[in-house]
Amino acid sequence: MTNKNFLTFASVVAFLYALGFLLMPAQLLSIYNVTLNEAGIVICRLFGATLLGYGVLNWSARGFGENETRVVLTTNLVSDAVGFVFALMGQLSGTAGVNSLGWSTVVIYLILAAGFAYLRFAGVRSSAASPQMR
Repeated sequence: MTNKNFLTFASVVAFLYALGFLLMPAQLLSIYNVTLNEAGIVICRLFGATLLGYGVLNWSARGFGENETRVVLTTNLVSDAVGFVFALMGQLSGTAGVNSLGWSTVVIYLILAAGFAYLRFAGVRSSAASPQMR
């Protein structure tokens, strides 16, 4: 998988969830058996705004140079790895009310973190890259 392909995939995932969190957070989280109050809706919309930003960043990064792309990959890796840890902790602790669909969040974060880690540390570099650039 190339940087461009994975960044496209990650941006589409971010855009889809951003739309859900921005436009219909209560309905989106109801499929996880989570009920939001008004404050929860505001927090979800703030999260949606962040996801929208990641979507734009990842979409834009498809055309970046190697050094700039490395920064974007690292940023995504950190964000998705931390998200994976907290999603996993939430599922393993049996967070009150969250149904088994919460595992899909764990899997999404794992796929994204693993993909960004692979591309950041083991991905194919361009032939123009010098060894010290890595």
